[in-house]
Amino acid sequence: MVVAQRFGAGHRVLVTGGAGFVPSHLIDALIARSCTVVAVDNFVTGSKENVTHLIDNPLFALVEADVADGLPTHHPALADRFDAILHMASPASPKDFTTLPIEILRVGSIATLHLLDRAVNDGARFLMASTSEAYGDPLVHPQVETYWGNVNPVGIRSVYDEAKRFSEASTMAYHRYRGLDSAIVRIFNTYGPRMRPDDGRAIPTFIAQALRGEPITVHGNGEQTRSICYVDDLVRGILLLLDSTEAGPINCGDEHEMSMRDLAETIVRLTGSSSTVTFTSRTADDPEMRRPDLTLARTRLGFEPVTPFEDGLRRTIDDFRRRAI
Repeated sequence: MVVAQRFGAGHRVLVTGGAGFVPSHLIDALIARSCTVVAVDNFVTGSKENVTHLIDNPLFALVEADVADGLPTHHPALADRFDAILHMASPASPKDFTTLPIEILRVGSIATLHLLDRAVNDGARFLMASTSEAYGDPLVHPQVETYWGNVNPVGIRSVYDEAKRFSEASTMAYHRYRGLDSAIVRIFNTYGPRMRPDDGRAIPTFIAQALRGEPITVHGNGEQTRSICYVDDLVRGILLLLDSTEAGPINCGDEHEMSMRDLAETIVRLTGSSSTVTFTSRTADDPEMRRPDLTLARTRLGFEPVTPFEDGLRRTIDDFRRRAI
């Protein structure tokens, strides 16, 4: 399967949450194609450091705004139509679920509707960044797109899970009833340079602890598993979906699955740390296992993750060292 490049020189692309971990890498790839990219971020969790290298690039513009309030009408970078809109904005780590619950709900509902309206008005392709959290604590493994999930609608994680599920439903409604050219990508656990060290997710937490020589804190008994995808592979998958005519939802991630205990021990080994692994209480509704079925991504998009896990992890560790974390 070969997907022809659809967006490149002469195309304008809007990326919400553009100063975040994954979106900033996605913007780099779009600019490498000579797209003109406008990033919108309110910096609740995004960092200007992630896009500082682009500030003087004439193909890039950064707008500080909360997309839940609607796109600012006065900013010249937002005045002209967009060829594609990628809604990537949302706090996404377990730590954010308890500190930014209202912000998560607003960006996954009100902001989505604002951006869908803009996409219809512009005639733009709309790509919704959803999540493997749409499957909740899955009873099906690996998770296939036709699985409806096992989500606690009133639990601690529900603000994120249900906001993304609402965004998916909204995107499909605009696709079916307003003729919107849209796509939904369900993103699985991703790691790489520019991750927030304090965001509460396993890889940045373990790396930061290992580099500081602190105990590695693993939730529960560490036997819960995750599949982990390097950010470059994820970005390539998202761009394949953007270029295609597929509506999705389509999973994007890596099938490399490992326990949290094994992940912690691998990070200790690769950092050369003296840290020991300790165990703490498990968080509520923490999924027991998570791995994507990539059949649709392979057959419809020609997607295949290619980065060996330890290679990607070494690059991530080097980035944390460079930032003196």
